[in-house]
Amino acid sequence: MADEAVCIETPTEFARYTIAAGAVLPIGTLLKLTDPNTAEAHAADADPFAGIVWGKASTATDTFTEITAALNGVWDMTDGGGTSAIGEPLATDGTANETRVAVAGDLLLGSVIGKALEAAAADEVFRVRVGRAI
Repeated sequence: MADEAVCIETPTEFARYTIAAGAVLPIGTLLKLTDPNTAEAHAADADPFAGIVWGKASTATDTFTEITAALNGVWDMTDGGGTSAIGEPLATDGTANETRVAVAGDLLLGSVIGKALEAAAADEVFRVRVGRAI
């Protein structure tokens, strides 16, 4: 995978999700929520945000079926090709591990990640506060 988030300020809130055995989820992977209480790598525009892989990565040879996800903190993330201004809410983009400026519908879909702490140009790495502080 590419463009995984890099932790800048340690998160304090976490969730535990079910994952498929053998799922490839490196630390820093943005997760989407699926049913029931299952997480997988985010890959589409407006995926419901479930958190960021934390602690232990999952590889193709792993047999464990649970993973811990960070729900807050400050992270370096990649802009998905648009631009972001300071303070704008961000959502999951159509490319794995990338973000875009959120629109009103993202609030209803649960795809808001957090807010931009720096302005970002297309494909630039920038600082994001993840969580409810938007």
